[in-house]
This record gives sequence, C-alpha cells and structure tokens, in this order.
Amino acid sequence: MANIKQQKKRNLQNERARLRNKSVRSSLKTSIKKVRVAAEGGDLDAADEQAREASRALDKAASSGVLHKRTAARRKSRLARTLSRASSE
Repeated sequence: MANIKQQKKRNLQNERARLRNKSVRSSLKTSIKKVRVAAEGGDLDAADEQAREASRALDKAASSGVLHKRTAARRKSRLARTLSRASSE
C-alpha cells in the first residue's frame, strides 16, 4: 500500500477507470457477438442494425481511450467482412 497521498489518490483513480473500462469492453464484446450470431442465423437486417450499433460503440470506446483507434478500426473491419460474407452466401 502506498504511503504518499498523491499515490493513494492515483490508485483510487486507476481502480475507477479499470472498472469503467472493463464494463465498456464487456459491452463491446456483447455487441460484436450479437452481430456474429445474427449473421450466422441468416437475419441480415438485424445483423446490419447490430453492426451499426457495434461500430458506433467501438468509435466511442476509441475516442474515450478504452481502445486504441487502430484496434477499433480493425474490429470494425472484421465486422464488415463478416457481414459481407454472410450476405454473399
């Protein structure tokens, strides 16, 4: 445990940020999974709608610093590729 007041405060801030980031990452995984499940099930309209929401959530996570912007871009690209493969089948 830290003895310095400044470090104690920093530890508290880091813990709050960790919990907030964990929540955002968890919801991102859920939204991406919804897209994949809808695409595999053949429901392309629902998959498209879910993909828009997931893309928006990824952008928000990147802008708030939860994800790196290239990580968000890569995940969005993979989602788009999943949708395009599902629609071509």
